[in-house]
Amino acid sequence: MFVGSLELDVLLGDVRSLKQKRSLVRPVVAELRRRLDVSAAEVGHQDLHRRAVIGVAVVAADPAHCTEVLDDAERLVAGHPELELLSARRALRGSDD
Repeated sequence: MFVGSLELDVLLGDVRSLKQKRSLVRPVVAELRRRLDVSAAEVGHQDLHRRAVIGVAVVAADPAHCTEVLDDAERLVAGHPELELLSARRALRGSDD
């Protein structure tokens, strides 16, 4: 069993309130869950208007599948014009780790 995680630090466009921030981040998180069958949530910078950290996790039988799903998740988030992807940090752990 392998567990892959991805932490995406994003900068939001012209956002002036936490309500506007939620209206941008929630649909992206929902799309990640729906299209890629992963666990996803906003996991950081909840108190900042223009920044967010989105966490993604996947469990698979082989590391190649984890990597492929995390690549897809990173591309999906980077493809949203209202978000600017600042950084992506990955971790892949096997049952032997």
